[in-house]
Amino acid sequence: MGIIFALMKSLMEVTLHTKLITLFPIILLLWIGCEKDIADMVIQNGKIYTVDEFNPLVEAVAVKDGKIIAVGSQRIISQWIGAQTQVVNLNRGTMIPGLIEGHGHFMGLGFAKMRLDLTTISNYDDLVDMVASAVEKSEPGKWILGRGWHQSKWTSTPNTIVKGFQTHEKLSAVSPNNPVWLTHASGHAGFANEKAMEISGISSESNFGDGGEIIKDLKGTPTGIFNERAQGLISRNVPIEGSGNAEMAFNLAVQASLENGITSFQDAGVGKSTIKVYRNGLKKNKLKVRLYVMLTSRDPDLLEEWYEKGPEIGTGGDYLTIRSIKLNADGALGSRGAWLLDDYIDRPGHVGMATQSMEYVYEVSSDGFAKGFQVNTHAIGDRANREVLDQYEDIFNENPNIDHRWRIEHAQHIDPKDIPRFAEMGVIPSMQAIHLSSDRPWAINRLGPKRIKDGAYVWRKLMDSGAIIINGTDVPVEPVNPIASFYASVSRKTLGGVPDGGFEPDQKMTRFEALKSYTINAAYGAFEENIKGSIQVGKYADFTVLSQDIMTIPERDILDTKIVYTIVNGIIEYQAK
Repeated sequence: MGIIFALMKSLMEVTLHTKLITLFPIILLLWIGCEKDIADMVIQNGKIYTVDEFNPLVEAVAVKDGKIIAVGSQRIISQWIGAQTQVVNLNRGTMIPGLIEGHGHFMGLGFAKMRLDLTTISNYDDLVDMVASAVEKSEPGKWILGRGWHQSKWTSTPNTIVKGFQTHEKLSAVSPNNPVWLTHASGHAGFANEKAMEISGISSESNFGDGGEIIKDLKGTPTGIFNERAQGLISRNVPIEGSGNAEMAFNLAVQASLENGITSFQDAGVGKSTIKVYRNGLKKNKLKVRLYVMLTSRDPDLLEEWYEKGPEIGTGGDYLTIRSIKLNADGALGSRGAWLLDDYIDRPGHVGMATQSMEYVYEVSSDGFAKGFQVNTHAIGDRANREVLDQYEDIFNENPNIDHRWRIEHAQHIDPKDIPRFAEMGVIPSMQAIHLSSDRPWAINRLGPKRIKDGAYVWRKLMDSGAIIINGTDVPVEPVNPIASFYASVSRKTLGGVPDGGFEPDQKMTRFEALKSYTINAAYGAFEENIKGSIQVGKYADFTVLSQDIMTIPERDILDTKIVYTIVNGIIEYQAK
């Protein structure tokens, strides 16, 4: 700009006739050239953690056309401010790269907001009361749906327990004319009333094969609990959600993500109808969060369709990518469906179950590899983790030196012998730290102290061996709040702040490691580290602005952190009121 003013001064000092004609085009071209460097948005006056190890902390960022064009001091970045630049004043606040939900269920997040929220109940009687209230407001015959109960978190135990679960009699008494289906917080078990079982044709003679269980009492009567794949006996009779409900769930999920500072969401297992919802949302410009989608392996026809056309990368300006497959090796620890090497402490003779055969895991992994897909497998128990690593290893040996970035989703309980294998094989443990806060108080009753200490939630052991950990919440299993999962990562405490020092404190992450697990690591786990995950020139302008500095404040204050702004593609998509 100084050159322009100098030329203008020169122009004023000479006669107008020839100089005006000569210099005016030059001034105009210089002015246009300078205008090209004017930013659409400048964010300044704060502490900005870039997650760029060569430039970790800056004061300001300039954005143009949805991407970062400059990073540095406020003095330097001020040069990019023009008359039309939107200036965001952080007021000495804190900004980080846009948070990436590394493993969740996007539509599950939306649908959970449309059903009974059972996450807050403290006992079986609370559950019954909530259903009774819903029945009063419903017409006879209408299904009552809910999610979020977890018997191991209740403060009191029901009078009647079968294999660690409540029975349906109290529930059925308050809902004689309405079928009720309540999904466990983990999503790996469900609770039905008598009416729902009647509609589904469930009786004492009903049985289920491998991969699931109808829990029955000593007389052989179904208790209402359906574990793992046996849930389908009831859920297949629940009326299919209409397109209007699906669109509402989609919109609720977008809004909830933005309110929680999430700019990208890795969706762990979707089918054809869900992909259609996402494309419709993109077409209507309602998809405000970048989605990285994993195809469900529960639909072989869907996989065959995608094998034909191959991965879809970066649709709609990198708002929709479909390039991975989600497999399901076992169940959950809470429902005792996680597949273990040794018996459950609180259910002798039971080791959980494989929910897909290892032959199928190998088949899909092999076919997916051949067609260019990433493979991500749910595995919680130590047996499941070992078996999946074995299948992966066979395929890697057949196809060496490929940057596959395959993942194990959850990797919650690992035998010590298998911990180093993740780094050695380049397998990414996609873990959710919030599960430690939520599950650890009762998980010790499932596994016992030795297995807990040696191989459960062992973030530090995995990182020290060279593995790259991705974080997340597994929403709607847990609330989508990334601040809670960050707190769990660095404290290893419940959200109530216990115990002092945390559970197995030697496995804590540092704050920088926790931030990386929610940003650049998650981007790496989706082959997207070159376009997002850190605040660097050329990457998308996806940012999360926080009410306080989670990197330096006292640990006890982390959970008080609020989301101030969520910025995606250089647009403020959420602003706290």
